[in-house]
Amino acid sequence: MPNSRVFLVVVDNSPEMQAALRFACRRAKASDGQVALLRVIEPTEFQHFASIGNLMRAEARQEAETLLNRLAGDVNTVSGHLPVLFVREGNPRDELLKVITEEPSISVLVLAADTGPGGPGPLVTALTGKYVGKMRVPVTIVPGSLTPEQIDQIT
Repeated sequence: MPNSRVFLVVVDNSPEMQAALRFACRRAKASDGQVALLRVIEPTEFQHFASIGNLMRAEARQEAETLLNRLAGDVNTVSGHLPVLFVREGNPRDELLKVITEEPSISVLVLAADTGPGGPGPLVTALTGKYVGKMRVPVTIVPGSLTPEQIDQIT
């Protein structure tokens, strides 16, 4: 098992997430570290019938676990170690901050910034602005437009 740095990546549906994941995997491999993956399930808006809301939550959790398990194989291939997996439900920013607070092994947060006209994305914006003081670990921001080859060259 690795015994040094743990690089946390937030797994979302953005195309730039792949850049953050590759960067974290390559840095973990170079430093005999490990990658941790966090998938946050946002609460369902359907509250009229509890049983339907519970079913939707269970399906979302299953989808999150399936995605993380698929990505775990990719992480293992690139980094040489299986990742730590976290699934949380709630606001992505709040849950990310909780995981970092609760897990002392996490030493670096790796995010990718959207390079499009919409800005870098809500997590990058929040964590480099108003919430930067709540971070206990450094944040590495990877340009989301980097290719795997470009990431390999810099890691």
